[in-house]
Amino acid sequence: MTKTTKNLFTELEDTIHSLNTASISEERKAILHPLIDFIQSKVNAQEPIYLNFICTHNSRRSHLSQAWAQAMGYYLGIENMVCYSGGTEATALFPMAAKTLESQGFVVNALSEGKNPVYSINFADNAHPVIGFSKVYDDAFNPKSGFVAIMTCSQADAGCPFIAGAEKRIPITYEDPKEFDNTPQQKEKYLERSIQIATELFYVFSNIENQ
Repeated sequence: MTKTTKNLFTELEDTIHSLNTASISEERKAILHPLIDFIQSKVNAQEPIYLNFICTHNSRRSHLSQAWAQAMGYYLGIENMVCYSGGTEATALFPMAAKTLESQGFVVNALSEGKNPVYSINFADNAHPVIGFSKVYDDAFNPKSGFVAIMTCSQADAGCPFIAGAEKRIPITYEDPKEFDNTPQQKEKYLERSIQIATELFYVFSNIENQ
């Protein structure tokens, strides 16, 4: 089925066009399908869609997922969806995660400085940017009910057996690129993880039937 798409920044669209969903294993597809089902149920019911990506420190994987999900949803015409992120503790959005998104076509600007800077992460001329900063998953900035809690790291999944207000909880975990910080492979590994997340979220949103 061919979907009508909305315009993103050109470099970002080029990145999306380079993604290969055929690389996703059947095992990973099975992990992703509960998220497809959740989003589709909200689309069918014409209800708001709230996705909260949760990782231990809300510094890398959860932010990559939040930014890509919001961009993919916009690109593929999923209306009334807002993506959030949070952690079991607050730290800071790690600079290499922001630089990785920038290298793939997002426009990232620091709105504040300090130990936990706030960033705008833009993906299209006429779309509201993702506001990126580290926070706990139940921060006042995040939704209090009706959301799906998407656990992007196994540590947060194991350490948070209960997420208050979550309508559904789905573990979609990724290996942490932090393991390659301060190594020659850092840039490559952050990009590799971001591409994996982008590819899987493109698969998710490509399987949503708009009403």
